[in-house]
Amino acid sequence: MSATAAPSLTSHVAPIEAGAHVTAAHWLKDALALALGDGTVVLQRGDSGERIAAHPDGAILAAAGDAGRLVTGGDDGRVVEIRGDGRPTEVAAAANGAWIDALAVHPDGGLAFSAGRRVVARDAKGRERTFTAPSSARGLAFAPKGYRLAVAHYNGASLWYPNHETPPEVIEWKGSHIDVTWSPDGRFVITTMQENALHGWRLQPDRGHMRMSGYPAKVRSTAWSADGHWLATSGAEAAIVWPFDSKEGPTGKAPRECGVRPARVSRVAFHPKAPVLAIGYEDGCILLVRFTDASELLVRPAAKGSAVSALAWDGRGGRLAFGCADGQAGLLTLPG
Repeated sequence: MSATAAPSLTSHVAPIEAGAHVTAAHWLKDALALALGDGTVVLQRGDSGERIAAHPDGAILAAAGDAGRLVTGGDDGRVVEIRGDGRPTEVAAAANGAWIDALAVHPDGGLAFSAGRRVVARDAKGRERTFTAPSSARGLAFAPKGYRLAVAHYNGASLWYPNHETPPEVIEWKGSHIDVTWSPDGRFVITTMQENALHGWRLQPDRGHMRMSGYPAKVRSTAWSADGHWLATSGAEAAIVWPFDSKEGPTGKAPRECGVRPARVSRVAFHPKAPVLAIGYEDGCILLVRFTDASELLVRPAAKGSAVSALAWDGRGGRLAFGCADGQAGLLTLPG
């Protein structure tokens, strides 16, 4: 089914004028937070929006969050936390004002950030531990259980326990690794690469490698399904979705292709409960694809110059927020 033929949800979308490149979209319970390239965070509650100067002297380069907070990192070297009351609080800063390259949050209230090779883990009590990566730390992700951090860098990734004295374990693969994610069950670590591919490691039982290649462009967005059985990725003219429902992961298996269109996928976001994938494209189109029958619903038609740069479902899965590179944004409320 093509995007033009897909049944439409466009009448259920309310526009939001963000006004600058949307770096990330995140839900703080019922409030939507849009992190913008101009250093501002838009906090939208219902029909009213509040603009917060999170980084008044710079741009937001990275953002991460959980149900209670949005954490942003900027080219001003500051890490800022915003909660539901909208008050920005500086919680950390990089040495010498270095740019914040990556962020991750831990569910217990901790966080981690990187600036160049320096990685800082800050626990819920404010205690900081540092680690110098072998090269610039481009991606960070906490394990789903425990206090362990994956750090993506050149020639692999490091798995670090900040509260342990032992050095990080390096899992190796030649090339430049850009971002990193853990599977929800903690058995797999997957990185995106400069070489238009993904690489994965099976942490259990054998430290086996998984090479996921064939993309025409770099993978800049990944999303796990609610059950952890699928990993959706951008970087092609469809969402490429890899199976992780067995102990071998995707080894020897072909991925699914969802939402095939004549435009590259720029963002993906799985519904938090249902087998539904939201797909945003470089031409501004947004589709919902249901896994059970591959049916498609049109959320937003293509809009020239309006590449989708952010997608986020709320916790209940009733609303989908999106943001674009040209400052447009919107909110889909699912009917019924």
